[in-house]
Amino acid sequence: MVNDQLSTLESYFSELTDKQKEQFEALYSLYADWNTKINVISRKDIDNLYLHHVLHSLGIVKMLKFKDDTTVMDLGTGGGFPGIPLAVYFPNVQFHLVDSIGKKIKVAQTVAEAIGLTNVTFLHARGEEEKQTFDFVVSRAVMPLVDLTKIVTKNIKKKQKNALPNGLICLKGGELQHEIQPFRNKVISIELSKYFKEAYFKTKKVVYIPL
Repeated sequence: MVNDQLSTLESYFSELTDKQKEQFEALYSLYADWNTKINVISRKDIDNLYLHHVLHSLGIVKMLKFKDDTTVMDLGTGGGFPGIPLAVYFPNVQFHLVDSIGKKIKVAQTVAEAIGLTNVTFLHARGEEEKQTFDFVVSRAVMPLVDLTKIVTKNIKKKQKNALPNGLICLKGGELQHEIQPFRNKVISIELSKYFKEAYFKTKKVVYIPL
C-alpha cells in the first residue's frame, strides 16, 4: 500500500530526480519509527503518509514554484509538513520550520538530517516570537487565516522575486468562504482535486494571500 502511494506521488511529479525519490522513499520508515515514540502523525494515518501528508504538502507547488534562493517559513510545522516535502522538492530554496512543540521540531530535525537535507533550519518557538523575514510563509491549517496573517505579516520581506508577490500560502480543507471573506479580492484559491484524483483531495485547497 505504501509503495503504491509512493508510485502515485512519483506519477504526479515525474520530474523528480533519483535523489529526490530516494529522499521521499526514506520518509515512511523514519516517520513510522518516530510514531511509535511520539504521536507525530495520527497512528491511524501513518500508512497514508505519502497521500495525506507528502502529496498534500506538495499541493503548494501547484500554487507557486519557488525560484532558487527564495526563503520560506513553515509555521506550525509539527513533524515537518509541509516544510520537509517542499525542501526535498525545492533543494535550492531555504526553509525555516517553526513549531511551539519541542518534541515535534526534534522529529522534523532528525528526519531532515537522516535524508540529507541541507536547506532547512528549525526553531522551537511560537510564531509571535520569530522576528526574521522571509519571502513566503507556508502553513497547513494551523489556525484561521485572519489570526495567521496577524502573526506572520511582520515576517514577510518587501523585495519580490517570485511570480506571485510575497505572502502566505496555506493548505486548507472544507468550506472557506467565511474565512477568506475578510481578504476579498486579494485571495487566490485553487482546488487540489483538479490536480490529484484521490478522494482525500476532494475538499482540499491551497490558499494564497499577498502580505
